[in-house]
Amino acid sequence: MKAPLIPQNAPFSDTQRAWLGGFFAGMHSHMLQSAGSVNQANARTLHILYGTQTGNSESLANDAANAAKKHGLQPVVKSMDEVEIGQLPQMQYLLIITSTYGEGAMPDNAEMLWEAVNSDAAPRLDNVNYSVLALGDTSYDLFCQAGIDWDSKLAALGAKRLFDRVDCDVDFEAPAEKWLSEVIPLMAEGASTVAVVDTETQVAKSVYNRKNPFPAKMRVNRIVTALDSSKETRHYEISIDGSGLSYEAGDALCVIPTNCPDLVAQIVKAIGCTGAEDEPVNGELMKLSDALRTHFEIKLPSKELVEEIASRSGDQELNALLLSGDKEKLSDYLWGRDILDLLLQFPGVEFSAAEFLRLLKPLQHRAYSISSSGKKHPDSVHLTVASVRYDAHGRQHKGVCSTYLADLVNEETDVRIFFTPNNNFRVPADDNLPMIMVGPGTGIAPFRAFLQEREFRKAPGKNWLFFGDRNASTDFIYREEIEAMRSSGLLTKLDLAFSRDQAEKIYVQDRMKEHGAELYAWLEQGGYFFVCGDAYRMAKDVDQALHDVIREHGKKTLIEAVDYVNQLKKDKRYVRDVY
Repeated sequence: MKAPLIPQNAPFSDTQRAWLGGFFAGMHSHMLQSAGSVNQANARTLHILYGTQTGNSESLANDAANAAKKHGLQPVVKSMDEVEIGQLPQMQYLLIITSTYGEGAMPDNAEMLWEAVNSDAAPRLDNVNYSVLALGDTSYDLFCQAGIDWDSKLAALGAKRLFDRVDCDVDFEAPAEKWLSEVIPLMAEGASTVAVVDTETQVAKSVYNRKNPFPAKMRVNRIVTALDSSKETRHYEISIDGSGLSYEAGDALCVIPTNCPDLVAQIVKAIGCTGAEDEPVNGELMKLSDALRTHFEIKLPSKELVEEIASRSGDQELNALLLSGDKEKLSDYLWGRDILDLLLQFPGVEFSAAEFLRLLKPLQHRAYSISSSGKKHPDSVHLTVASVRYDAHGRQHKGVCSTYLADLVNEETDVRIFFTPNNNFRVPADDNLPMIMVGPGTGIAPFRAFLQEREFRKAPGKNWLFFGDRNASTDFIYREEIEAMRSSGLLTKLDLAFSRDQAEKIYVQDRMKEHGAELYAWLEQGGYFFVCGDAYRMAKDVDQALHDVIREHGKKTLIEAVDYVNQLKKDKRYVRDVY
């Protein structure tokens, strides 16, 4: 006798369904659960390892797990920093899902495992059957390099590639779904058909996502830097009231912008079109101007567009750069230039509307670290965004999304948004543990959220913020809030580094070293160390300072300091949100 089926669209979690099934079936529920446990134990295990910087690979890993369950597999999903190298040979069926960070680098959570598989002590993987899904962005030279590297290394260690690697551009949903639909049945092929009873509660996915963003309203837009600052940083509050959306401190808000109408008009003129040309876009006819404003990336030139301009112009310098294959020199040449700059540089080059659109990439969302706690502000989400504005090549340039928010959005405008969870970047679950936060400039955003979260939870744990910028008088954003947090005792320690307020520049990493003994003591007490902000300079300098502090005040060798930091990473006590 089976328990009556409960409709899949009933508003119950999987755990609640299991309980209700047991209620209707009486004593048979125990038999069903016992059988489920046996079947679960006998099911083929599929390991799914993800490398992620912003959460997309983790989300896809969970999608893969759900698909695996439907094929009778028992999925085990793990972040790469949760896996030891000695465990890999036992993973007979393995999926790797990884993004590429920056110019071809591994995501933070994949670094240690990647180093281990490249060591001389790496084991053979002859018993492993695998496939790789790589996420990337074709605007970078080393597109999907992390996934390519994993694919090559697994094969070199003797693993069998069951299904060819799939490389995904920024529009990853469709190819990722196709990969899953083809690779999961291969992983299940030849396995005993068993029912896997899922008794774990699954969090339902929001109906709002990149393909279906929520049309929110802007409620607050204010400048938080002084008028005479060399920067323009703004605080935004966006209403999510009535959306059913929720978020955690540490998550990112993704904003889908529209392009500047003035830039659209100048580009249309530069290519020799009128803007009224009708062109098919995503299955519907659309005016060229409308398409450029809402659907295409018109700032950063694609490789294909650069090559076509070089070809049509016949410019010797640009063609020589492309032919040389010297990526660094080409990057220097293109630095500060956008599509309009290139079109104005070669006024003889014209395109039909259809030709031009074929050479553009889709307009992508921009992800911003959230600067509010969803517990304190359940009906709104706050952002802290520096407006990008600069002069180059004889004209003013503006960031796509930062100035969309600053200049084009008003209270009547729909701001299309969705959330991206970042489960690694979280306030410590133990409210008693210390928290160290390094966030200069707009890097303070998630730490404003973290402090609000701790205040809401009445967490007794100590909180230490390292913050800085150029000048205290003009760039000390959220000054009143921060000083109030310090006065209330919420902020235990505050160290400031305003680089241009004295002859010798001082940065947050310098403040870390100044207070190295206490910083190390907080780590020894179980403290968490968080970093947010610039990836290319600040984050590297902070990482080096952290190693130096641990080495000096922990009386450790260089190797011991590296091991100490790696253990912090494994324990998810050293986490970065860098860009």
